Amino acid sequence: MCGITGIVGHQINNLNNHSAIKKMNDAIAHRGPNSEGVWNDEHCFFGHRRLSIIDLSEAGNQPFLSQDKRYIMVYNGELYNYKELKLELQRAEHGSKNLPYIFRTNTDTEVILASYLRWGIDCVKRFNGMFAFAIWDTIDQKLVIARDRMGIKPLYYQFKNNVLLFASEIRALIHSGLIDKKINLKSVAEYIQYTTVHAPNTMIQDLFMLMPGHILELQNGNLKIQQYWNINDFTKTKGDLSYKETCNKVNELLTASVERRLVAEVPFGAFLSGGIDSSAIVGLMSKVSSEKVQTFNVSFDEGEFSEAKYAKQIAAKFNTQHHEIKLTPNDFLKQLPEALAAMDHPSGDGPNSYIVSKATKNAGITMALSGLGGDELFAGYDIFKRYYELEKKGWLNIIPAKGLAGKLLAAKKKSVQGDKTAEILALDAINGFNAYPINRKLFNQKDYAGLLKENYNADNFIKNVIKKSETDKQHILSRVSLFEIQTYMQNILLRDADQMSMAVALEVRVPFLDYQLVEFALSVKDEYKYPHTQKKLLVDALGDLLPDNIVNRPKMGFVLPWKDWLKEDLKDFCEENIAQFSKRSFVNREAVLLIWNRFLSNDQKITWSRVWHLVVLNNWINTHQIEC
Repeated sequence: MCGITGIVGHQINNLNNHSAIKKMNDAIAHRGPNSEGVWNDEHCFFGHRRLSIIDLSEAGNQPFLSQDKRYIMVYNGELYNYKELKLELQRAEHGSKNLPYIFRTNTDTEVILASYLRWGIDCVKRFNGMFAFAIWDTIDQKLVIARDRMGIKPLYYQFKNNVLLFASEIRALIHSGLIDKKINLKSVAEYIQYTTVHAPNTMIQDLFMLMPGHILELQNGNLKIQQYWNINDFTKTKGDLSYKETCNKVNELLTASVERRLVAEVPFGAFLSGGIDSSAIVGLMSKVSSEKVQTFNVSFDEGEFSEAKYAKQIAAKFNTQHHEIKLTPNDFLKQLPEALAAMDHPSGDGPNSYIVSKATKNAGITMALSGLGGDELFAGYDIFKRYYELEKKGWLNIIPAKGLAGKLLAAKKKSVQGDKTAEILALDAINGFNAYPINRKLFNQKDYAGLLKENYNADNFIKNVIKKSETDKQHILSRVSLFEIQTYMQNILLRDADQMSMAVALEVRVPFLDYQLVEFALSVKDEYKYPHTQKKLLVDALGDLLPDNIVNRPKMGFVLPWKDWLKEDLKDFCEENIAQFSKRSFVNREAVLLIWNRFLSNDQKITWSRVWHLVVLNNWINTHQIEC
């Protein structure tokens, strides 16, 4: 797990690239505290920061060169099937001129490069892992960059004036001194509406994120981007498996995924909230690991909402070495400034991930497994049930004067949800998929419309995701999974997990996002997944692995007094940022200040989250000195 940087092009001779690549590496030093490397020729500069996980020797340092020095590679991630591929590469390929590859290291890095030498860029289709890597061919003067299928590892780039810059984090590109740090106002609009910016766009103009499952190639000034894996291709039923056979397959795939992700030469453990997903991961880790599993529960409350008792129960059942880390709200507040400083991209929820990651790292752990992705694959959110019912029955469309009914409801029920319901009822055709963008919005249309001076359409990305999923209308729940994975999960959950865990040099692995498990889960028909009970298919697939009270307990999360903090402990900080944000040239000052004042006066339609996301955005602009 590492951080990578690069400057490539035939027009770079006039640039101070030695200094620039050093600045880029320094900006992401937190991602790789174990070693630093730089390589360059006339047209390519590569930088690397290493967090040693596999083959801790210096042989694993990067940039990594092929034996003949023709190919140079930088790589961020983990390849979970590298041992199988290594065995294959050590054999001569039948019916070809490919001789056995002689390995110099025990790294997965060399396996990736050796795979590229044998199979070309199609090698990515053989990889099971999380990765972003770049390979430079010194003879053909060709650059190849690839990103993993699910988008677990990030890769940002800018291509301008025939020069490509890339890095694992936006801050590295900012610190290079080679890009314009101009705000992307369309992205600002998207962030305010959906609490994030959806890839490939970023908060900065002309700076992009390589999409999951995509390859970028650059040669002779020509940039080409192609997709090698499309998540929308897997929503059709595979065969005619019985429910029992489906459960067995889910169990088989998830168990194999967990086992693959236990390869490491550093202390590792697992996040354990005591919910279904994290408990399943811990249970399977205990089943397949020869070592005693270390588990970590970070709790911010001590009352009836604490999850600690559930985590303790799972830890006891599987005999883990359990670490219960209790933090008070004051502890959280003390660490909030460094959490905000760690943000590579503005995120309202990011501080939670940072605090958990730091506490785990401080306990001596370098790699941790997470239950992230279980909800998205196995219909764990209420949104799955609501949309299934809406799509199947369509009963809202027959309500007389439904638009008027919505307005009356919003007037009576003074809440964010009341306003969203009114927007949905005002739709010409009401179904789960027309309603999806509305449900994911932070601001209702009325409040959002007055915030920005220009009316940017922030719905384009989500509507495009919905349109692409229409290739198969049979599996409603799988289509909702596609929406959740490509919007909320990839652009918020995974981005937060990476930027906040790597800020403290902690590697997080996500077994639920093994691409083979994802492909199969998306192919399962609705009647096997319909959420009569929480995550029914996953629970049944696990058999008797988890106790009933874990399976049936209410869904919980961090219970933090954000509303009170914003009005008390964080009031001065929020007020200063709101005042600054209101003076930005692209916003309507009165509208921004009105949001703040309505919040302070306890207006139920102005949640703390609406205010906090504006505060975080302004703070991020200030931290990175973005031009507005």
